[in-house]
Amino acid sequence: MTATEIVSLIQSLHPSAIISQSLEGVDPFFVIQPTQLKPVALTLRDHPSLKFDILNSICGVDYLETDPKKVAKAGFEPHLEVVYHLSSFTHRHRIVAKLILPRWKNDQVGELPEVPSVSDIWPAADWHERETFDLLGIRFIGHPDLRRILLAEDWEGYPLRKDYEFPLEYHGIRCR
Repeated sequence: MTATEIVSLIQSLHPSAIISQSLEGVDPFFVIQPTQLKPVALTLRDHPSLKFDILNSICGVDYLETDPKKVAKAGFEPHLEVVYHLSSFTHRHRIVAKLILPRWKNDQVGELPEVPSVSDIWPAADWHERETFDLLGIRFIGHPDLRRILLAEDWEGYPLRKDYEFPLEYHGIRCR
């Protein structure tokens, strides 16, 4: 199936799930309402015409731009994205699904944004979600063991956020 056919099928089964799409280019993608992630993910995995049985990766991206002129030029406000790269061994097709999240839940600084975990749908999501949580501070609700995977348990902050300030030292060890 082509990316257009994949997105059309998802739209027919989940009419309110897809916010936007960009199906041209190397990695065609569509953007899902975060509340619709689980039903769309189940369809992507289980529908006989789709069979996205491989979750290649999950990553997070921080789009932080505070200059109003640059925000206007870019056409979007600062936000976080969660990006899911999916493939089908059965049908030999692939697609990228994205979620757009606010930088902070309910615009309260320090309150981490939340999305449903897909680790029960694609077991490979387990460590990818932990890494995204660890480095960007996106909480995956329903994850069986959401804790830091790369940084120490008592590390403060999320180093891949563009507004993160690296500490001068950590437990007496110089960091910079």
